[in-house]
Amino acid sequence: MTKHRIYTMAFSGVYPHYITKAEKKGRSKDEVDTIIRWLTGYTQEAVEKHLEQKTNFEDFFDQAPQLHPNVSKITGVICGYRIEEIEDPLMKKVRYLDKLIDELAKGRPMEKILRT
Repeated sequence: MTKHRIYTMAFSGVYPHYITKAEKKGRSKDEVDTIIRWLTGYTQEAVEKHLEQKTNFEDFFDQAPQLHPNVSKITGVICGYRIEEIEDPLMKKVRYLDKLIDELAKGRPMEKILRT
């Protein structure tokens, strides 16, 4: 079975799109970084290192220190797929991030996005 192409894409290639999406709606790069750190357990320095090294999505998530324990609270539809029904663990992680960035761009408060 072939891998989905998102897995081999560099995280640094998509990251600017996350920032642009957030900033178009009056949100900030810092908020995007907060979401990424919350989801993956990375420090800001580690995120920046992965961006510099052009780490692909598969390695980015495989090397993540720990997914946040509240990721199961991230539900809903993203890119036409219900997150709860996605079986591929890596695709689910990618879609978690997509969903959180979407919520940020839609103006949802950070405390709700981060499921606190």
